[in-house]
Amino acid sequence: MNIKKRYLQFKLVTKMTIIDSQVHSYEKDSPSNRWVGYLPGPEEATGDQMAVAMDEVEVDAALLVSAYSVYGYDPTYALKVYSDHPSRFRLIKPFNPKSDASYEEVIEWAKKDGVIGARIMLDNEPLKSDETGLNGILKAGADANIPINLHCSDVLPLFKELAIKHQNTRLVMDHVGITQPKKLPKPENPFANLDAVLDLAQFENVAIKISGACTLSKEDFPYLDIWPYLHKIFDAFGLERCLWGTDWTRTSPLLTYREGVDSFKLTDQLTDSEKALLMGKNLMKIYNWEYSK
Repeated sequence: MNIKKRYLQFKLVTKMTIIDSQVHSYEKDSPSNRWVGYLPGPEEATGDQMAVAMDEVEVDAALLVSAYSVYGYDPTYALKVYSDHPSRFRLIKPFNPKSDASYEEVIEWAKKDGVIGARIMLDNEPLKSDETGLNGILKAGADANIPINLHCSDVLPLFKELAIKHQNTRLVMDHVGITQPKKLPKPENPFANLDAVLDLAQFENVAIKISGACTLSKEDFPYLDIWPYLHKIFDAFGLERCLWGTDWTRTSPLLTYREGVDSFKLTDQLTDSEKALLMGKNLMKIYNWEYSK
């Protein structure tokens, strides 16, 4: 029996709650809904479509990250999706690290129904660790008791400086802390910077999203070649600080949503109890989300 068929026939011993640590939802680019940039993937992935996609692969809930490439810092559509599906989604939006009002903006955001975190596109533009707006976001995360997610794969030294300065803020590294391909061909050595990621495990306030990890594989589903690297991350951070996720729909040019889910849900690289932690329980603890079906 080939590996793909073996995965598809594998059955979990126990039913677990599965929460995706990062998905995106958006309406198609149109005169009334102009995108601010470009996001790889389908021309639209509405909240209703995302909920259906989750049902099809038995994902119970997800963190809906307002897509920066589509909406910039505007969370209006994410808020609409939450109002339509309040039991399925919790919200994260990016904030401008150059804004002098960033502290107040995050504090106000944290008061909204459904909000569970904030985000910084740390490698989107040149930033220094003493930026007022940047530090305002991180301080507000501590004061509002919400995690701050950081897209930081190209600026890990800066992330380290901020982890040292803001040890009372829960920081979550996006996407394994590694630059991920958006289309073929894939890089020759996608895990070249893994040592710099592992170095950040020393900070107890830092967690890491194992999101989009399948895009780093040079093989087809079930992407077995990524597991030696992932086990190094689990060993360094401790499994309890690791959060599975797909980064759907950004990853759609390289794999299906089901492949992103089943490559973890059906793997024999983890026990059932470890899968339950990685694919849901850890997220509920780190984001203070008492999700129940």
